[in-house]
Amino acid sequence: MDPKKKVKTRSIDLNNLYETHLSIQLSLNGFSFCVLDKTYDLVQKLVHHPFQGPAAGPEDLLARIHGIFEKENLLQHKYGSVNVTHVNELSSLVPKAFFDEGKLKDYIRYSSKTYDNDYIVWDEIDNQDLINVYIPFVNVNNFLLERFGSFEYKHFSTVLITNLLSTYRFSEHPHLFVHLDRNRMYVVGISDNKLQLYNSFPFKTREDFLYYLLFAAEQLGMDPESFELVLSGDIDKNSELYDIAFTYVRKIGLIENRFKYEFDPSVSESLKRKHLTLLHQY
Repeated sequence: MDPKKKVKTRSIDLNNLYETHLSIQLSLNGFSFCVLDKTYDLVQKLVHHPFQGPAAGPEDLLARIHGIFEKENLLQHKYGSVNVTHVNELSSLVPKAFFDEGKLKDYIRYSSKTYDNDYIVWDEIDNQDLINVYIPFVNVNNFLLERFGSFEYKHFSTVLITNLLSTYRFSEHPHLFVHLDRNRMYVVGISDNKLQLYNSFPFKTREDFLYYLLFAAEQLGMDPESFELVLSGDIDKNSELYDIAFTYVRKIGLIENRFKYEFDPSVSESLKRKHLTLLHQY
């Protein structure tokens, strides 16, 4: 028997976390984390704290995260390694050939409101000659630095795009991916192993969702009869969003949960799909 199968319910040893990894994802809508035992490649815990209403801004977000840390025993310990992803719309993709570190604010200000004291950073998207320029939640990073010491952080879209490009790099068909998080949809278009589109749209109704979906497909010249639509995030086959997309797109499905590690039985397939980027940080 595979030894991993024997340890799927291993308890977390809080006195020995050197080989344990903590992944965190944060946004104005919520805070999530998972605990990975690196010795056994086992995700032992996945926790999500949705906010009743979106945080009013970075200070309100930090206050809410303070409250979560006070209640969550698992967040009151040091881990062997920590990764963090920031979810916001304050990002912009720049071709590497045109990237100039001295013009970071210029890349952001055309799509987002910026301020003089904004701290702007960037991620490099592997094998795509793209730079993802973004504004992280600096005050939360500083808080996490005090709690855990050094850690790595990226923008949510960097993790999403990198994972999708890696997973579907040998596909023979164009794909449109939609990741859903509450009332926002993140759209990724891939064909010929290249990123063709990344954008996000707010929506309120299923008709809004369908409009942006078909609009993105049209802009990419993708025929609803031939491209494959893959859905991830907060969605399942019983969703009204899945139902309306199925009416207009011939090839549609939920993303396959392809992970290199095992999971505690408490982590369902729907949780894996919902927290795709959190689970792919490591």
